Amino acid sequence: MLHPSPSSSDTPDESNPEHAASYIYTYACHEDEYELCQLELRSLFTYRTSESTLYDRYLETNMAISPNRSPFIHYRIAVQYEANTLEQLEMIVQSIQLQEQTFKLMCLDAEQLFTYDEKRSIERQIGMNIRGKAQMKNPQIMLGITFANHRWVVGTCIASEPVWLHHNDKPKHYSTALSTRVARAVVNIAVPQPTGITMIDPCCGIGTVLIEALSMGIDIIGYDLNPLAVQGARENLSYYGMPDIVKIADMRELEGRYHALVLDLPYNLCSVLSSEERLNMLASSKRLGERILILATESIEDSIEAVGLQVIEVCHIRKGKFVRYLFICQ
Repeated sequence: MLHPSPSSSDTPDESNPEHAASYIYTYACHEDEYELCQLELRSLFTYRTSESTLYDRYLETNMAISPNRSPFIHYRIAVQYEANTLEQLEMIVQSIQLQEQTFKLMCLDAEQLFTYDEKRSIERQIGMNIRGKAQMKNPQIMLGITFANHRWVVGTCIASEPVWLHHNDKPKHYSTALSTRVARAVVNIAVPQPTGITMIDPCCGIGTVLIEALSMGIDIIGYDLNPLAVQGARENLSYYGMPDIVKIADMRELEGRYHALVLDLPYNLCSVLSSEERLNMLASSKRLGERILILATESIEDSIEAVGLQVIEVCHIRKGKFVRYLFICQ
């Protein structure tokens, strides 16, 4: 029996009423962020299970998380009905029980890319066999249909809400700050599962990473040596009704231990780091964090290894000719 799609939230919804053996997530990214997208999806869906398979444009997994988590995911379909052919699916969907609720059926690209006309034709062919009232605007139930892993599937569908785009409206900006899309992906790589995890951003700037982490329910704290940056971060946090979790401090003097740490090394003309300063910051990261993500504008593997950290993976984030390096360390 199909149920109404649960309301979208920004936190994982692994307890959900869809009764599906697996879920299909469709996603897309610009070629400049392909490595980042793949790394984020692998992090989100394989941190505790191997029953996830990543394909171009979609992935199939037994994990249910909110599509809002990722800036690359567009839809999530619960695999509730499946068939080898559309003709077989026509018969199967007649058993769907909507309990007098209105519905909309949406055809999505996954293993195959469909034209606009093909999508509308598939929606009509299958939708006319579902016993219920179709409603194109504000349906009570959203259903998705797609061709994935060599078969047709139908199930309740949830669309992603681009939460991170709303965070572009913050009052304070830095030209060198991470984009909200990149910041959100970086947070997901650092903290795939927020429950019980503590996180620190010791050079938080205007709070781009802090905002994305807080919006996903992550327990995070931020520091920065620059009082103006801290003031800007506080204004941005306040703008979104988020708590003031940022303080003025030199990360080399911080104490404590956190499950995850994100360090975006300063790189503009006003923040030129000497080799000694960079080594001290990297050494502080090792002392403060367990899972450590370091962002830099150059390859710094030698410096990272010099402080006793191990580079697990390197990701390149491109924007035209400009490249950021994302190092996952422990």
